[in-house]
Amino acid sequence: MSKIINNTFLKAARGEQTDHVPVWYMRQAGRSQPEYRAIKEKYSLFEITHQPELCAYVTRLPVEQYNVDAAVLYKDIMTPLPAIGIDVEIKSGIGPVIANPIKSLSDVEKLGKINPESDVPYVLDTIRLLTQEQLSVPLIGFGGAPFTLASYMIEGGPSKNYNKTKAFMYSQPEAWFALMDKLADMTITYVKSQIKAGARAIQIFDSWVGALNVTDYRHYIKPVMHRIFTSLREENVPLIMFGVGASHLSREWHDLPLDVVGLDWRLSIKEARQMGMTKTLQGNLDPSILLSPWKVIEERTKAILDQGMEAPGYIFNLGHGVFPEVNPETLKRLTSFVHEYSSAKIGK
Repeated sequence: MSKIINNTFLKAARGEQTDHVPVWYMRQAGRSQPEYRAIKEKYSLFEITHQPELCAYVTRLPVEQYNVDAAVLYKDIMTPLPAIGIDVEIKSGIGPVIANPIKSLSDVEKLGKINPESDVPYVLDTIRLLTQEQLSVPLIGFGGAPFTLASYMIEGGPSKNYNKTKAFMYSQPEAWFALMDKLADMTITYVKSQIKAGARAIQIFDSWVGALNVTDYRHYIKPVMHRIFTSLREENVPLIMFGVGASHLSREWHDLPLDVVGLDWRLSIKEARQMGMTKTLQGNLDPSILLSPWKVIEERTKAILDQGMEAPGYIFNLGHGVFPEVNPETLKRLTSFVHEYSSAKIGK
């Protein structure tokens, strides 16, 4: 494993004092970068991830271009699903489409187990390339949380309301909990293999769990998330939780055995602290602001940084992922501003 020169992100994730606020961006690898767009004209997402050299190039591009404090592995939360028997395709303009959606307990029982070394060797090879040869910052690996994965598997693709998913959860509890256990086992095995290959931190995306209320989350989801994080805790790397539109669940996440709670733009850093959240917080500039004039971006970023720096344990990020219309130069300028502004404030 290569020697990490910049460990600011890891220190902040553990709640330690840093010389500046570390910054990385969800979906920083790809999307708005012209080099990535040129690659996407030739290859699909799955085709890129199946080529370790190419995937490593896409992953490290934002580190080289933006000077961010962490790299995040380029792949999709759908990546491990084919290994357990799910026929998934990422369709342009639509997202993941499942050809064999889950409808019953028998469908759940047919799901297999993942063996990362034989099922997704390209993912592990990419990690090894990056961490042994190419990166001077930590690499963040990731996985999808059971609810979000299940939502695609039951709906057959993206959904606006998750009606089929919730109906399945309420009407077939035995099948639901069996599915949660299967996906938890897969996530634990898959993520641990990423850590073994060299990932220095892990983010679990429960992108769509905000569709549930607190009561249902505690009953149907929180126990399996506790099991996942308890198992991953054995690997001694920082663990991050993130979801969209789930501010009402952030206190539930804070109770889990993890290190960092990721916030979207709906809940401020200050409000989260006032709720008693003492773990490291990550976030949370609304990505749409990146299309605004620089003056607006700077003002909003200052406000977030000022709140974040009131206590050790803060990582700057967006409240969701970078989208294609964002100018890469804006992200480069934003990274420099976060570093310079926070360094000056911390140094006082």
